[in-house]
Amino acid sequence: MRPVIFGLNISLDGYCDHTFPTPDAELHDYFTGMMDGVDLIFFGRVMYQLMFPYWSDVAKNQSGTADENRFAEKLTSIDKVVISRTLDSVQDNTRIIRSNPAEELLKLKQQPGQKIAVDSVSLLPELITAGLIDEFRLVIHPVIVGKGRRLMDDGSLHENINLKLVETIPFKSGCVAHHYLKQ
Repeated sequence: MRPVIFGLNISLDGYCDHTFPTPDAELHDYFTGMMDGVDLIFFGRVMYQLMFPYWSDVAKNQSGTADENRFAEKLTSIDKVVISRTLDSVQDNTRIIRSNPAEELLKLKQQPGQKIAVDSVSLLPELITAGLIDEFRLVIHPVIVGKGRRLMDDGSLHENINLKLVETIPFKSGCVAHHYLKQ
């Protein structure tokens, strides 16, 4: 089966709202490298709309810094699936799935291919409960924000999920990347 990874920026107090981090070149390079070996990204609607068309425009126009352009090129080149009941259209190599995210991800996981990256906080509890997430890559930022979207809401999981830490990477910015595998 194809491995499924979940990666995200998160504050020290557990918030993952996209308004607090300001990724530098080192973090862009980390996330670009994380996509090596990924041939499908599984998005929730909100995250998809945060990422596109912004990153596809950066890739097309080469309008970012060198590290942002590399990230944008990598991100836009990978096939994507978006879970949404409301989106009417998506960009080039993206398709919409209307229901049953866990069931659909399981089908995709069973198909031949490389890694699948999941980029959806709202779908995370359902996908964890279904046993579909194999790796977690969390970049902890040295900031306490006190508000925003939490990684997991209280009561969203019915049991603990034990993980094994396999790597930590400290960055000059004070961020630390943690790579965990499901046990």
